[in-house]
Amino acid sequence: MPCSLVFTPEAQEQLLALYRYIAKAASPEIAARYTDAIISYCESLQEFPMRGTRRDDIRLGLRITHYKKRSVIAFSVEPEKISIIGIYYGGQDYETVLQIELDDE
Repeated sequence: MPCSLVFTPEAQEQLLALYRYIAKAASPEIAARYTDAIISYCESLQEFPMRGTRRDDIRLGLRITHYKKRSVIAFSVEPEKISIIGIYYGGQDYETVLQIELDDE
C-alpha cells in the first residue's frame, strides 16, 4: 500500500513561484504543464519512495531527486508518509536553504 504524500507549505509556495516564473517567461499553459508534471512526478514517489540520493549530510533523512535536469525535489520518507520539503528550479542553492531551515528549527 502506498504511503501518503504531503507537500510542506514551503514546497507549495516554491511550486507556485515556479508557476508564476514560467507563466511570465513563456505562458500560463506551459507553466501549468510543467508544474503539473512535477506534481505527478512527486506522486510517483508513493510507489518508489527510495529513489534519488540520500543527503544525510544536509539533513537527516533527506533525499534528493531531479526532474528533467532543471528542478531538484527535496523529500523525506517516513513509514507512512512522504514529505515534499522543497522544489528548487534552475540551479537554486537548495543545500544552503535546507541547512538554514534546519538551523532555525
